[in-house]
Amino acid sequence: MKCPYCGQDDSRVVDSRDTLESVRRRRECVVCQARFTTYEKIQPVCLYVVKKDQRREEFNKEKLLSGIRKACQKRPLSQEAIETLGDDIETELLQIGKAEVSYSLIGDLVMAHLKKLDNIAYIRFASVYRDFTDIIDLKQEVDTLINHYSPPDNQIILPIN
Repeated sequence: MKCPYCGQDDSRVVDSRDTLESVRRRRECVVCQARFTTYEKIQPVCLYVVKKDQRREEFNKEKLLSGIRKACQKRPLSQEAIETLGDDIETELLQIGKAEVSYSLIGDLVMAHLKKLDNIAYIRFASVYRDFTDIIDLKQEVDTLINHYSPPDNQIILPIN
């Protein structure tokens, strides 16, 4: 850390304290013994989404959660489960390690997670994301879901009469 008084690069930390959004450090220059304060703040990684029309837009977790919430409306899912799903998807995207991700990757991740969580929410999301053109496309997706059906752990299954 450069001393603001003499410009030397050599300083030592005298005191360090966590604040709400950063770390406050009192430093002392080894050369001129002047003391100064620095603040260190974690800078979040900027993640951009490449949209269908090739525009780039900064990833917005609230926008992601909004789409998930719409698909999960009136479903027996807690807000905590939806928030966790959003956190998991955001974590997966950041672990990829790229500055840009495709909108389709995000959509595929949401669908994979919703499929495990709630089948109705999955179909609702898929109908918008995959842009079904008619009822036949929707039926094919439901048939695929039925053929590979295993009830989610948290979903209540009622017998069909």
